[in-house]
Amino acid sequence: MDVIKLTLKQLRAALDKRLIGAGELTREYLNRAKTLNPELNAFISVTEEEALANAETAQKIINSGESRALTGIPAAIKDNICTDGIKTTCGSKMLENFTPSRDAEVVKLLKEQGYALIGKTNLDEFAMGKSNETSAFGAVRNPIAPERVPGGSSGGSAAAVASSCCAFALGTDTGASIRQPASFCGITGLKPTYGRISRTGITEFSKSFDVVGPLAKRAEDCGVVVDALLGGSRGSCSAKIGKGVSGLTVATPKELFSDDVNGEIREAVLNAAKALEKNGVKLTEVSIPSLSYVVAAFLIISCAEAVSALSRFDGEEYGLRGSGGARDERIRDSRTRGFGDEVKRRLMLGGIMLSDGGVYFQKALAVKRRLIREFNGVFEKADAIVSPTFPRTAFKIGEKIDLMKNYSSSMYTAFANITGLPCVSVPCGKDKDGLPIGMSITGREFDEARILQIADFLERETGVWDCPPSAAETLLK
Repeated sequence: MDVIKLTLKQLRAALDKRLIGAGELTREYLNRAKTLNPELNAFISVTEEEALANAETAQKIINSGESRALTGIPAAIKDNICTDGIKTTCGSKMLENFTPSRDAEVVKLLKEQGYALIGKTNLDEFAMGKSNETSAFGAVRNPIAPERVPGGSSGGSAAAVASSCCAFALGTDTGASIRQPASFCGITGLKPTYGRISRTGITEFSKSFDVVGPLAKRAEDCGVVVDALLGGSRGSCSAKIGKGVSGLTVATPKELFSDDVNGEIREAVLNAAKALEKNGVKLTEVSIPSLSYVVAAFLIISCAEAVSALSRFDGEEYGLRGSGGARDERIRDSRTRGFGDEVKRRLMLGGIMLSDGGVYFQKALAVKRRLIREFNGVFEKADAIVSPTFPRTAFKIGEKIDLMKNYSSSMYTAFANITGLPCVSVPCGKDKDGLPIGMSITGREFDEARILQIADFLERETGVWDCPPSAAETLLK
């Protein structure tokens, strides 16, 4: 039995039927993580001792007949999510040796389920980036093409899942950070509705936008994880998994299919939409005019809030201890040495946005309100919206990309964070180089069940995604 190819429900059945033990399953994933991580750099910490202790506890739960959805399931956690007694670095020199004294709420919930923690995954520093190259602990490599980036900021989590070093992973999403890495690595990533999953114990980039969500190989698995974290509140996100899509209406915003999108990506996403149409879905083209303001609004709000979120890291109470006689000198030295270039850039931008009395910030909030109205208008006549997850496939590590062009790509993802809507990225094809292409499916507020239904249908029924072999398998030989 090749356990690393099983879905979470199949793993659950295998564990409960004693076809494999929790310890054996955990060691299978641990061995892959320890073997592949020197090349992929997906983990900042591989937590072998913790994982095996978790597995032993899980097996006792299984033996008692009281297992839950994630009991004994090996998982990885993004390293900006606090774990009691285990380093949580946020990918930064500022917190290189920080060990929390308590768990984030989502980690508490996973422990209650009896999961096994394989390790803490690498990320762009303080979740600021789109490539996982800004981490103080080095760039993460894409398991499908190791010379390329896995996306960011949850690139370590995506790479860990895509290389089968864990059964699922948690990431955080500020403007793309779960969905873009999922797209680049050929897996599925879900950004839940804002506020649906607790952010307590998360080191935030932007209070208004950040959410915690799962990355996994299938939409069904994402539903299992979110349901476990919700504990049955506000219904099941998996309730519509396996149901047909006939009779649904899906919208395609023309602004998100512009010439700025790589032609192969646009074609793959439209072909996936046509596959839905052949199965009884009605497609309708719509216009969302305020999408043109998404990038500006996202940068203004997120960078301004980052100033507040990171203000406590001054080396006096939190973070790298600075040198100098005067307090100002110590703080300056702490932040100079502790923060990387991208964090400094966004903090400076946030400071500028707040220096005018908040005029730009208020205008950005007005754009947010307008976007919410326009998306609500679309959902009056459509059940979901489909679009490219990102306008290009995974680029090479070290590739020089124009800064503003890099920021402008946020239009394709950040609208879901600004509006708070749930959005899932699902693989829908590959480009001429065999690199994965992702399609975003956005739904109404708290309607994760609908978008996972559509994503699952694409995975199961349409055959639009043929996963390329992972380069990680070659590394194991």
